[in-house]
Amino acid sequence: MKYDTMSQQNKLKLVILISNTGTGTNLKAIIDEVNSGTIKAEICAIISDTKEAQGLEHARKNNLKIEICEAKEDLLSLLNKISPNYICLAGWKQIITDEVILAFPNKILNLHPGLIPDIINESVKNPDDTEALWNKGMMTIKAIQNFLDKKATFAGSSVHFLTLEFDFGPVLGRTFEKIEDNDDIESLYGRLKKKENKLYVEVLEKLCQNK
Repeated sequence: MKYDTMSQQNKLKLVILISNTGTGTNLKAIIDEVNSGTIKAEICAIISDTKEAQGLEHARKNNLKIEICEAKEDLLSLLNKISPNYICLAGWKQIITDEVILAFPNKILNLHPGLIPDIINESVKNPDDTEALWNKGMMTIKAIQNFLDKKATFAGSSVHFLTLEFDFGPVLGRTFEKIEDNDDIESLYGRLKKKENKLYVEVLEKLCQNK
């Protein structure tokens, strides 16, 4: 019993930030893999900017601590109280302020619906060697539509650390999904979303193993 207590104390602490913009699939994927032991960490809190977020149901089912933070100005003090090792944005729609980013350097993970380059003036190559779309500054639905409008051969997403440069930072992983001729937003994003869930979990698994 003493060993279990010590093991729990040594686990990395995760906080997951959600909003009412999605269905909570990334949140659920992370919760499931923490529960299975694949991600060697504990979820200390689920922070939402609204009581209406669908993802809160996953938090309640797993008896996770819930915090409601409606004002972005209140986020830093809340995070400082928890002192997490990593902060996972999973559909969080508020702008993360510079002071939060500076307080938690290389600790805030974001999933972006585009292929972020490693160097800001360069680009990523798709699996077929065509140029991938960054979709900088675009929210999910607009980004998926952009893949279709630009007749890209692949859609894709990136998990990266948040920095002061908008939609740019050290890339921790990327995933690609081939675009079919008959794709629309729903069909393309339905397939890509499954790969995003897998990618987020794999990135967290590696981060938590390396600590």
